[in-house]
Amino acid sequence: MSTDNITLLLHGGSGRLHPAGTPFPQEADYERTLAAAAQAGLAVLARGGSSLAAVEASLRLLEDSPLFNAGRGSVFSHAGVNEMDAALMDGATLRAGAVAGVRTVRNPITAARAVLERSAHVLLTGTGADEFAAEMGLETAPPAWFRTEERWQQWQALQAEKAHLVVLPPKYGTVGAVALDQAGHLAAGTSTGGMLNKRYGRVGDSPLIGAGTYANHVCAVSGTGHGEFFIRHAVAHDIAALMEYRGLDVATAAHHVIHDKVAPAGGRGGVIVLDRHGHVAMPHSTEGLFWALARAHRPVETNVCHMVVE
Repeated sequence: MSTDNITLLLHGGSGRLHPAGTPFPQEADYERTLAAAAQAGLAVLARGGSSLAAVEASLRLLEDSPLFNAGRGSVFSHAGVNEMDAALMDGATLRAGAVAGVRTVRNPITAARAVLERSAHVLLTGTGADEFAAEMGLETAPPAWFRTEERWQQWQALQAEKAHLVVLPPKYGTVGAVALDQAGHLAAGTSTGGMLNKRYGRVGDSPLIGAGTYANHVCAVSGTGHGEFFIRHAVAHDIAALMEYRGLDVATAAHHVIHDKVAPAGGRGGVIVLDRHGHVAMPHSTEGLFWALARAHRPVETNVCHMVVE
């Protein structure tokens, strides 16, 4: 495969960031950060790097931004701490790595790659995952690195209301990326701070292979939304299965799962999907999906506006 087909598609979550009809002062910041992340991934692909490396490069940049519910901008749990999840999957080999509930790893997506490449496991959780990352020499960060004032205020508001149940925000800020490299191999990755005010060690769909993240020789998928529904419906794998076993195209398969299966069950969210030919789909049942698309020899496309549900 030539460099003409290399593709990097990423998302920065779905939903609404601000009340309808009001100014969106951070729009330029979101657009700039998404575009930079997409360009970072494309640069890896352009120099012959793997789709796995491209996905990691893109997501590291988003994790370091306070704009998204991942890495530095992660929401707070009920206990007032940041607990992060991430997964990475290589479509060519079906190897995967994931971490859940980490608190000290600066870039959870890099920890997920370390699990994939440097362990015999797929998913590590909690203090064990943090310990593994430290032993692998990955960069750590203190709690202050992950704390942002906006997320802290969201958490404090819930405590003031003496909330005992999880409150879903209007914006699911999970980040994810899918890529196609020069060898024709696909990869997918997802990173998140999880659900605001989560309790009892809750783990969502993002680090679960087949739920929020999946890649094989047919397509690569990353999701964002209400994780419990993505888990119950095995969203990412279901899209891949419809394409592989029923021969559906990427747009039809992704639309069917998001709109005909998950939405009627009460789950809201969206996915980005990339097939082995470079075709993409971005269906969502929320008011918007925030994404960036980078291809060889073309300008980067971005969307941070609120769109009609599609």
